[in-house]
Amino acid sequence: MDTSGTDTTTSPDLAPRRGGRGARERILWAANKLFYEEGINATGMERLTEVAHVSRRTFYQHFPSKNALVDEYLRQLEEETPPGEHVLNRSDLTPRERLLGLFAAPPAGVPLRGCPFHNAAVETAGTLPAVRAAAIHHKERFTQRLTDTAREAGAEDPETLARQLAVLFEGARALTTSVDNTSPLADGRALAATLIDAAIARAA
Repeated sequence: MDTSGTDTTTSPDLAPRRGGRGARERILWAANKLFYEEGINATGMERLTEVAHVSRRTFYQHFPSKNALVDEYLRQLEEETPPGEHVLNRSDLTPRERLLGLFAAPPAGVPLRGCPFHNAAVETAGTLPAVRAAAIHHKERFTQRLTDTAREAGAEDPETLARQLAVLFEGARALTTSVDNTSPLADGRALAATLIDAAIARAA
């Protein structure tokens, strides 16, 4: 069964239990939730420590600054795959289905927030070089993953197709966030299907 039309990405689960142990885990959980849903700049130290159930003293025992937490937040996102891109990891789908699955609408209740790396880069506007470097690294790695998947799908020119799909994906996600409506994702999926099928047909 083709389940590529469903994005199984979920927002952060219930917060880790309060207590003396696991403070670092709670801080990272709070960062993952707040930075993505409310924004990096909008999330102050008071909000972070409140949601993580830690004191400022405890926070600084684990992270020397909020910027250090932002760096770790992005590093973990890269390791775990950002929201909306998990479909590329699915072995139960064909390469074509994985590429089209990128344009699936998020589940009900999951906020439309776009790519966290893009959001972080825009929010910090070049003021944090580490964030800019992390965003560039992720986008390059993401495009390479698209290239590998397009090649596996049998596309004639997987590098070009990957770049085209990256543009579609970024645009559809950004517009979906701006208008708070998933129709741009549906439009992006239709255009992606045309590009993918044409690239595969040319290689046949």
